[in-house]
Amino acid sequence: MGTSLKPENTGFPATPRPDPMPHPDHADCRGVASVLSRVGDKWSVFVIMMLSDGPKRFNELKRMINGISQRMLTLTLRGLERDGLVTRTIFPTIPPRVDYELTDLGRGLQQPVKALGEWAIEHQEQIAAARTRFDARNDG
Repeated sequence: MGTSLKPENTGFPATPRPDPMPHPDHADCRGVASVLSRVGDKWSVFVIMMLSDGPKRFNELKRMINGISQRMLTLTLRGLERDGLVTRTIFPTIPPRVDYELTDLGRGLQQPVKALGEWAIEHQEQIAAARTRFDARNDG
């Protein structure tokens, strides 16, 4: 037997659950998730990799990062600048020249990002094959 769901049994408001106390080890998950969403974003990874050997101009980055739109590059650079990973320097020339460069904090990301990029390059064929196998099993 189950609970009766007749209309006369629905007039009671649901008792709100109290917010559970976050586990002390998990208290910073939101902050860490925010940082990881920035540095783990594919375009951010590409920008950090391209800036690892020194400052670059906007159009130079755009040419180097195949498939990125001007708008997405702008948003990615702004986000990285906001997070303190990239600096933007404007030179008073005509036309103005703008360079983007990793900060000390951004340079600290070079090794993990480079390792991630190298891993992706090394394993892209295996991942493509696994995706093909998965899709073949699940197309039905």
